[in-house]
Amino acid sequence: MLKRDNGNHSIASSFIIVGFDTLRELELVLFSLFTAMYILTIGAHFLIITLVAVDERLHKPMYLLLANFSMLEVLYTTVTVPKMLDTLLTRQKTITSPSCLAQFYFLFGFGAAENCLLAVMAYDRYLAICRPLHYATMMTSRKSISLALGAWVGGLFAASPPAVWISTLKFCFPNFIDHFFCDYAPLLKLSCEDTSAGEFAFMVMSWSVILGCFFLIMVSYTLIIFAVIKIPSTTGQKKAFSTCASHLAVVSIFYGTVIFMYIRPTSHIRFSMDKVISIFYCVVTPLMNPIIYCLRNQEVKGAMIKTLHILAKSENDFLSPYDQNRQLPKK
Repeated sequence: MLKRDNGNHSIASSFIIVGFDTLRELELVLFSLFTAMYILTIGAHFLIITLVAVDERLHKPMYLLLANFSMLEVLYTTVTVPKMLDTLLTRQKTITSPSCLAQFYFLFGFGAAENCLLAVMAYDRYLAICRPLHYATMMTSRKSISLALGAWVGGLFAASPPAVWISTLKFCFPNFIDHFFCDYAPLLKLSCEDTSAGEFAFMVMSWSVILGCFFLIMVSYTLIIFAVIKIPSTTGQKKAFSTCASHLAVVSIFYGTVIFMYIRPTSHIRFSMDKVISIFYCVVTPLMNPIIYCLRNQEVKGAMIKTLHILAKSENDFLSPYDQNRQLPKK
């Protein structure tokens, strides 16, 4: 993508988020739908985080990693969805350059951290199934927290070079971003400068993070499959597969969209299709992930039921003195 500033261009200091260019009535419908999905997403992920924090049965490496993944999903969604909802409701589509660059940085930082954390979660499942006798010593709670912290730091660090580079570019009018958030390709399209070198560097970084983590995950699951095949009983095989089925489902959904979006040349991008795919991985997938983990995991469901019983009991204990007073005989 080549754009040069020949001295005749006005430099933009803010951008216009095009979003969904559609009828007002449809915008309000989309606003209601996405708001409901966003609230459910935040609530579901905070529920998982709370259950892991309060239930001692979930103080295990697998669930500590899951809590970190839920926090990343909350932050990743919050980077893009609130601005999209504001645009749909108020039609205030202007975003300043610093806000746009901050959105770009955190979007890719949290996204890269999710890639790294999914690889760590796959490694955890590999140890649990292929090295069960050594799992307790090789994957302690402290080590899982350290690996999760490494995923956070690695993701945010990986997003720094492209964010710094984009902050040095000059952007020309018309300053319309044909998306509902500040994505990489729409931003480059507005640049007045030659961005070919930066595009290549970003492609190398994207391929390294996305395909590198995906390769590690596939290696882990290949070894898991070979180990499960060697289990003599069908019951044992099903039990082993059930421990990693939720994670594998999340990986499939996550990488199915991310690879389509970022492992390709930017010059061949169709932004109308990107908006649809982006809605899927920014809104739909974060809502599906906690449902997948909760419905397929007996320990999480057990912790949820236990917590609900405790809350119900606490409410009854709080109301019981009042109820007893109401039942006292009249003098």
